[in-house]
Amino acid sequence: MNAATRSGGRTFWVATRTLLMFTVVLGIGYTLLITGIGQLVFPSQANGAALADENGDVVGSSLIGQSFTDEEGDPLPEYFQSRPSAAGDGYDGTSSSGTNQGPENEDLIAAIAERKTQIAEFNGVSEADVPADAVTASSSGLDPHISTAYAQIQVQRVAEERGLPQDEIEDLVAEWTKGPDLGYVGERVVNVVQLNLALDELEG
Repeated sequence: MNAATRSGGRTFWVATRTLLMFTVVLGIGYTLLITGIGQLVFPSQANGAALADENGDVVGSSLIGQSFTDEEGDPLPEYFQSRPSAAGDGYDGTSSSGTNQGPENEDLIAAIAERKTQIAEFNGVSEADVPADAVTASSSGLDPHISTAYAQIQVQRVAEERGLPQDEIEDLVAEWTKGPDLGYVGERVVNVVQLNLALDELEG
């Protein structure tokens, strides 16, 4: 065996050992470490933040929004409505995306105007009372939150549809309202998925 062959063999063996070492350390060890930290510190989020109904059936996640519409895509009046979603056909966890349309895009401007009119009529309010998040999608298309302003214009409709006192619905909205992160980052928002699940449990 000449020197070149021995050198090539050593190089191959060093490369193989390095590959195996990094596979174990980064591919297995790091994965187990991060998974363990997630389960220890953030167990709910690490397991998908699943939401179950009163029967114990998983009905969604508190991290991903849902559309509350009928088979034709019309909004169900007895539920609080989410903001628009550009993820697939709407809130598709495999197709997270925004509209990628700029503020001067004619299609976006037309869609916003149409949505504003529909939401105003659906909730019995003026178009001036319709907040921005009611007519625009989030950047991920999966955000389960709406602004408190959007939640408030829906309270009367939901209360009437469910035959419940309006102040009871307002208390439920307050219960599922989340303050700014760290106390100052962002705005107060309402988790629509959790709110609607609580509504069903309230009547159940």
